[in-house]
Amino acid sequence: MNKLSTETLLKSSENYIDLWSYLSKSTKSIVMYGMGNGADKILSVCERYGIAVSDFFASDGFVRGHLFHGKRVLSYSEVKEKYGANNIIVLLSFASSLPDVLENIYKIASECELYAPDVPVFGNTIFNRDFYERNIDKFREAELLFADDESRKIYREIIAYKLSGDISHLRACEADKSEAYKSILHADKIESYADLGAYNGDTIRELLPYAPGLKRVYAFEPDARNFHKLNEYYTSLESPPFELEAHNLGAWSDADTLYFDKSGNRNAGLLQNSSDFSDAINSRSKKISEVKVNSLDNILNGRRADYIKYDVEGSEREALLGSQKTIQCCCPSLLVSLYHRSEDLFDLPLLLHKIQPSYKFYLRRMTYIPAWDINLYAVEK
Repeated sequence: MNKLSTETLLKSSENYIDLWSYLSKSTKSIVMYGMGNGADKILSVCERYGIAVSDFFASDGFVRGHLFHGKRVLSYSEVKEKYGANNIIVLLSFASSLPDVLENIYKIASECELYAPDVPVFGNTIFNRDFYERNIDKFREAELLFADDESRKIYREIIAYKLSGDISHLRACEADKSEAYKSILHADKIESYADLGAYNGDTIRELLPYAPGLKRVYAFEPDARNFHKLNEYYTSLESPPFELEAHNLGAWSDADTLYFDKSGNRNAGLLQNSSDFSDAINSRSKKISEVKVNSLDNILNGRRADYIKYDVEGSEREALLGSQKTIQCCCPSLLVSLYHRSEDLFDLPLLLHKIQPSYKFYLRRMTYIPAWDINLYAVEK
């Protein structure tokens, strides 16, 4: 497939097709690299488009003779021997940011035609050409909000990747977290931090070297096991440099009780609608539980936050709506994840601009395949 031109991306054009349309017309054998939930999601889309997957494979050394969807999982060497490297299309079906794993993916991509299909973490809206064309005005409107050329470049490369599955677009828009903390967020001035989606305290640990003046953290974490690890982390600190106010809650627009997929990994999250619930029941039926949720505005009750992070696994829109008073009153710096739902790339920037028009927006994407860790940073002008 021809690589999409980022210069013409935000124009309606007949010169390109999306990955799914391309695969449906290809005469090559399509093989999938990896198994698990990610592979199931990609297979579901392939079935919708009438795309046949010939085989599944794992990295050499990780094959144990097991079956996936009724087929014996092959090694990469076996796949090349069976079909020939020039006769296959490889679909990557797992996520990673580990350097050694990424290097192996890049190696395979240098030998075969490889794509990493974009399927949403939550929801069923596929980022295909039809979706892009229907929302092109919103994409354009959102792009105009970004304050620098780097953000606009990253935005276009992400769209190009999501349409094409071509990982070269991801490699062209990788950023450094330290640059964001230092040059965009000015983390050295942060004293109070609201961590929505605190997980096990990983982002608190990440922030600390850049925020020596941090005095208080308000943490939301709905998963009981992760919440326990979060508190364990805090109690393990000999002389905690900050006070932790931890809440075993999901971040939402108001107080409520919802269902939660408590799979325990970074993709666990609140089930907002029938689509999310159906997906979870089909794949993880024994890991659904009720969970309390609340808004940040209710918890803070007028107290200040200098910085808020929203990484709440598909609930970012509701969490932003539940922070309106704090945002409008305090204008804290924000980090909002834009990768859980296909609509997030335009929906969340436009919503946040409506809530607080005075913000400057920056977009950065950390090293990951597929396009995860896409961060919208909002700071006071």
